[in-house]
Amino acid sequence: MKIQNVYPDGLPLCFGVDVAKAKLDCALLRADGKYRNKTFSNNLKGFAELADWLTKQQVTEPLHVCMEATNIYWEDIAQYLAEAGHTVAVVNPAVVKAYGQSLSIRNKTDAVDARVLANFCRERRPEAWQPYTASEKILRALVLRRQALIDMQTQEKNRLGVARDNVTDSLNDHLGWLESEIKRIEKLINQHIDNDPELRENSRLLCSIPGVAEHSSAALLAYLGRMRLCEKASAFAAFAGLTPRRHESGTLKGKSTLSKKGHAFLRRALYMPAMNAAFNTAWGKAFQARLAAKGKPSKVIISAMMRKIAQIAFAIIKSGKPFNPHLHPA
Repeated sequence: MKIQNVYPDGLPLCFGVDVAKAKLDCALLRADGKYRNKTFSNNLKGFAELADWLTKQQVTEPLHVCMEATNIYWEDIAQYLAEAGHTVAVVNPAVVKAYGQSLSIRNKTDAVDARVLANFCRERRPEAWQPYTASEKILRALVLRRQALIDMQTQEKNRLGVARDNVTDSLNDHLGWLESEIKRIEKLINQHIDNDPELRENSRLLCSIPGVAEHSSAALLAYLGRMRLCEKASAFAAFAGLTPRRHESGTLKGKSTLSKKGHAFLRRALYMPAMNAAFNTAWGKAFQARLAAKGKPSKVIISAMMRKIAQIAFAIIKSGKPFNPHLHPA
């Protein structure tokens, strides 16, 4: 299906990449509004073929590339294209879906999705994605693996409570393995942070926030690149989906809720530090008391504490100074 391009010439060539686990559906939007579609494997061989194809298409200038944040399947191709000198934007799939609906596109195929991404890139010109450093990639893989193991541990514990006798031994064996594996991964995380001077110093800064422990700081450290890219603390809070969302229409005044249009893992990683700070630290208790005095319910208070910790973490990393209790009096 042809998507009409109504944008002026002179803009950089835009390139949409619809990412799947095994393949990449690509659409090159040329200055004349015409598309060139091609599919490649989502691996190093496919990346090399993609580079050769772009050369055959006489692409001599950096592209503005747009792709969706689909699981982790986009990371390698995004890194590859960024290192090749192209501007890579990684956008929220919900935003692109809404954009496609605004174009009244009836078909839903990978090739059409790639064209939608290319057109979205030409019109909206999304901001550039910040490539991860090698150290951040390793740390992020480890913290994600730890969280996956903890999720499995929780599932097995829930099963153990209702399991029949003939499977309890299997569940207990698996729980024992999970516990030892979680400890092993945590040891690797600590070693990786200790061996990297920048990560080690930033970990020290983050752990200076009352309520933030090593595991929570590691999750935050895995997204240092995003902290560097954001200009304000509010932008980092928005990246985590912790900004309020208001819903008003006419006389309808809906309650404000979390937007949740952000990184779910990062938001999840901030939950326990928020609980710990709100109930076990002097500054957190004072923060909680102020909001409670205004009639805010518990869920709103915890959400506000999560946002507060995200903003403090951003300020600490940017300034290189530890938590200042005088700025957050109890």
